[in-house]
Amino acid sequence: MSDKDVTEVVPADAAGIARAAQLLASGDVVAVPTETVYGLAARADSAEAVAKIYAAKGRPDFNPLIVHVRDIEQARAIADFDDRAADLAERFWPGPLTLVLPLCSNARIADAVTAGLPTIALRQPAHRVMQAVLQNLGHPLAAPSANLSEGISPTRADHVIASLGSAIPMVLDGGPCERGVESTIVALRQDGGWSLLRPGPITKESLLRILGAETETSEGTIEAPGQLSRHYSPGKPIRLGALTAEPSEFLIGFGTVHGDCNLSADGDLKEAAAALYSCLHRAALSSKPSIAIAPVPRDGVGRAINDRLARAATPSGTRSD
Repeated sequence: MSDKDVTEVVPADAAGIARAAQLLASGDVVAVPTETVYGLAARADSAEAVAKIYAAKGRPDFNPLIVHVRDIEQARAIADFDDRAADLAERFWPGPLTLVLPLCSNARIADAVTAGLPTIALRQPAHRVMQAVLQNLGHPLAAPSANLSEGISPTRADHVIASLGSAIPMVLDGGPCERGVESTIVALRQDGGWSLLRPGPITKESLLRILGAETETSEGTIEAPGQLSRHYSPGKPIRLGALTAEPSEFLIGFGTVHGDCNLSADGDLKEAAAALYSCLHRAALSSKPSIAIAPVPRDGVGRAINDRLARAATPSGTRSD
């Protein structure tokens, strides 16, 4: 392998951020940390750059991307914000909430970003590194998780390298991600309704208090990332709800179920969310041919954890499109 085929892992200091912004400006892709997971970023206004995301990930072209914005002003140039969207952005941005909104007719966004839909998924990230890249670059960034399609999402730079290898030129290393699971995705409908497309750190309970009752389910159409039946897969059979492990199983514990890797010995769901993908990566690399996972409560961010585990446990060949 030549030097040009080796992915650089660069510290997320001022020099590294400037280099990442230069690569992105030229139309290349860079893995960048966010507070949720590492994202594979490219200019959202460039069809050629966005195509590199799909190629590196092996991502199906019907699966739209989330666009990360510098601030609310940049977001308003891309999507139509009603009062509910403005309120949610005021409450939760920057942070792990993605809004699916009507795409502005004059938005400078590559068609592949929306997969042909009339809506777009937007988020203002809270991580200092992604914020600095967005400020330095000046363009919104499409950035799905920086891993092969259907694989385990990365929460550390070494996870990105293990998944994508030399398929990308650079990883900006900002250390482990704080939240550990992808953003909550909410679709706001023009008729006043809404639906939760993907559970995440912003809980459904919080959204219900703000928006009222959910008016429709998200089943059927793929409108945003994370809706495929099979996703986050470690490539091994998974048994959920396990209190003990068989000899052939790597046990991921929770609370008093200790296991080979414990999401949270104290039963803390936020800690469990932050540890989820790291434990799945460890399980994937273990010599055990299968994985058992202890029960995790479904309240709060536990809803997001169980969503990811159910999709990770879905057999190969299953698809929800």
